[in-house]
Amino acid sequence: MSATILVFDSGVGGLSIFSELQLSLPNANYYYLFDNARLPYGELDEQELISGCVSLISAAVTELSIDVVVVACNSASTLVLPSLREKLTVPIVGVVPAIKPAAQLSTSKHIGLLATPGTVNRSYTDDLICQFASDCKVERFGSSQLVLMAESKLAKEHINQAELNRVLAPIKQSGIDTLVLGCTHFPILKGELQNYLGESVLLLDSAKAIAARVKVIVGEPATSEGNSVCHALFTTNKIGSGLEATLREWGFSSVNRFMTAY
Repeated sequence: MSATILVFDSGVGGLSIFSELQLSLPNANYYYLFDNARLPYGELDEQELISGCVSLISAAVTELSIDVVVVACNSASTLVLPSLREKLTVPIVGVVPAIKPAAQLSTSKHIGLLATPGTVNRSYTDDLICQFASDCKVERFGSSQLVLMAESKLAKEHINQAELNRVLAPIKQSGIDTLVLGCTHFPILKGELQNYLGESVLLLDSAKAIAARVKVIVGEPATSEGNSVCHALFTTNKIGSGLEATLREWGFSSVNRFMTAY
């Protein structure tokens, strides 16, 4: 039997994780649940974020007979995993900013973390830096605007280049040689980020590491034919036609509202 995997995020950012999961486990079945009613998570009150995520994910696990949960959101992963693991018995995999590989790969030992305001300021992030990058100078950059820009890109809407440049200017001026993309939305904009920051800045995210972890939990697929069935679920009353078209292009056979209360 193929595993059924729930990939959860506040918006479309988790698609960067979903795509790597599909490459590693082409026969698993996927539900992509995005809580766009409360986007962006990086600005939510912590308790509101925890209670909402636990309620929503728990309902999905029960209703959809989920085998593995992937919390494909850095903001949520820094807060909800302990409460989620207390409530659920299925394996739960969260996203950790790629601080450790960034510290190992940086030649100048001057690295950056680009994440939502909540993630960059949490003690969770302090601990990661202390544990894995104590020999580095670590610059932190918080942005919710980039989350919304990634959403706009996948909704086939225009991205304001001047606003993007304004957000990225402090990063370019910092002199870092490695930048951790500490929000799953940001790899959606990887081309735009690399174009502005230049090839001298290495961009790192956690997608491949998460996919590898889930593959260990699920086990090797019986074949590599790619027979997965993928469904997308959202929490607003409706979504725009551009976003729905993008989700169809990503291989989702259905795109529907997830009918449950927080």
